[in-house]
Amino acid sequence: MMRAMLSAGPARQWAKDFRDFAVKGNAVDMAVGVVVGAAFSKIVTSLVSDVINPPLGVLIGGVDFKNLQVVLRKAVVDPATGNVTQPAVSLAYGAFVSTMFDFLIVAFCLFMVVKLIAALRRMGEHTGETPEQPRSSGA
Repeated sequence: MMRAMLSAGPARQWAKDFRDFAVKGNAVDMAVGVVVGAAFSKIVTSLVSDVINPPLGVLIGGVDFKNLQVVLRKAVVDPATGNVTQPAVSLAYGAFVSTMFDFLIVAFCLFMVVKLIAALRRMGEHTGETPEQPRSSGA
């Protein structure tokens, strides 16, 4: 059934084009980069929340850094039931600062990778080697 559907001209060409794209080196390289980047992001988040923020919390008086916030409006509690009828509204600046640390660490690491690649290219130019050319799409 599927083979009969793919025997039609446009559908078969579409399937071939998709297969060529999916297994082309650049697409696979990009997929690997996304997966590695996601794992690196988890490592950086752990570094910030588990290694950097605790000493900062000690420096600012033993407070959990992520819980630093400015309450704009306190929660409204029903006195009869004790249930919260309106949640508190606050600016969670501690979580924002943690996210900024995450960003700065990732940005610095990417900067270092770009600098390393540029240095390797310059080294290749000085030795007479040419950098690896991008893979062709085959089209």
